[in-house]
Amino acid sequence: MKKEKATLTVILQYSPNPQFEMTLNRFIDSSFIEKIFINHSGEYSSVHPKCEMVKTDSLTSGKTLNQVLAKIQTKYLLFILQVQNIKIIQFDLERMISIAEQTGAGMTYSDYYDAKGGSRFEHPLNEYQLGSIRDTFDFGHILFFSTYAVKKALKCYGKLEDVDKAGLYDLRLKVSIDHQLFHIQEYLYTKIKSDVRRNGERLFDYVNPSEHQIQKEMEMVATKHLKRIGAYLKPKYGKVPKYNIHFPVEASVVIPVQNRLNTVAEAIKSVLEQKADFPFNCIVVDNYSTDGTTQLLQHIAEKNPMVKHQIPPRTDLGIGGCWNEAIYSNNCGRYAIQLDSDDIYSRTDVLQKIVDEFHRNNYAMVIGSYKLMNRKLDEIPPGIIDHKEWTPGNGRNNALRINGLGAPRAFNTALLREFGGMPNVNYGEDYAIALRFSHQYQIGRIYEPLYLCRRWEGNTDAALSIEIANRNDHFKDKLRTIEILSRQQLNRKMK
Repeated sequence: MKKEKATLTVILQYSPNPQFEMTLNRFIDSSFIEKIFINHSGEYSSVHPKCEMVKTDSLTSGKTLNQVLAKIQTKYLLFILQVQNIKIIQFDLERMISIAEQTGAGMTYSDYYDAKGGSRFEHPLNEYQLGSIRDTFDFGHILFFSTYAVKKALKCYGKLEDVDKAGLYDLRLKVSIDHQLFHIQEYLYTKIKSDVRRNGERLFDYVNPSEHQIQKEMEMVATKHLKRIGAYLKPKYGKVPKYNIHFPVEASVVIPVQNRLNTVAEAIKSVLEQKADFPFNCIVVDNYSTDGTTQLLQHIAEKNPMVKHQIPPRTDLGIGGCWNEAIYSNNCGRYAIQLDSDDIYSRTDVLQKIVDEFHRNNYAMVIGSYKLMNRKLDEIPPGIIDHKEWTPGNGRNNALRINGLGAPRAFNTALLREFGGMPNVNYGEDYAIALRFSHQYQIGRIYEPLYLCRRWEGNTDAALSIEIANRNDHFKDKLRTIEILSRQQLNRKMK
């Protein structure tokens, strides 16, 4: 018996770019494609029988998607994002269908090529996991859904929320509950690259003030998803234990450093200029610098006993491991406060404000706000990063959606020791412990900028390769997976 050919519905957004018509014609000519929904805001029409116009300002609105999804009659649904820059051929569509058939996945997505300046570059993507709930997860530009999985998800978990930008996010989260989101590790299409900013320049897109309403939509969708999968935590917090431990000072500023000869002295200077009504020190963990940083730190420490220059006995430490060297040392104060070796405090009362916040509500951790600057200390967009999306009622749930919680970060040292310190990694070490702390305890926030974060070509995250960026994102998704599993266990025990 001959197997029936699987058919597709395509959803895409109209673009005046000439590439749009070329791509559309390829879809019209494909024997696999039965229906094409073209979203537009009133400036486009087509008389081809395969095409149906959907007048809307947003392809990702919940209302639009609910209307279109109700009309789908084919076995599969293909979402094309930024269609004007996509090149895909019939064979690649056949391959997507074949893998979708074999796996029974709710959604499949594939690696792709970036085309730029006449050259083509591989763009691999990450495996989706339980903790990949951030709305910035990179699926590429083509999402291949099983219509059965979509309709089942909408039947079980309700229609998509009435949102302007978070509809597609809501859809994939609902589909992911009962169906796999399958990564095809093959390069099945080409994307003409339009966002040429480096990875480091895109890090702060989600905290741009202009994105505030979108972020609230995303938070609402993510929170409902956590409730559906049993990982939501109510705003009830445990009390931070009182520790009968003697500390040499009330606060220690911790600066892990490796080869920052041109900036670390300024960072230390901003610590020594602090005015506080309690004793404090500065612990600089020098991770085997080779550029003269070690000699500079030795000179600074000899002149000022408040500066504690530590060289770890181990040579295999990341930033998290360097933090552990500081917090477990006899020099560490009751509170350990972060400062990167590239950056400086913006005012002389930073330590006072942070410690006062700890005392105000006995927090496990306090996080401030910062301002983005260039090397000359000129403010650069988006300016102040205050993470006002954090709320006492839902901050620890929303923390699973976003990629960072802010700076400077400060910790209750005794509690941090009890939790075993930080993972010995160079990325996400602070996010890991913040998730663990927020699981049980409340985190305090200061929304005034306390910190000048200097962005320059020497920053460790300024221009990451796609492989390193993927590795970093995968690690944070893994941390979220661990935290979600832990929260699910906790909620099951409490039933």
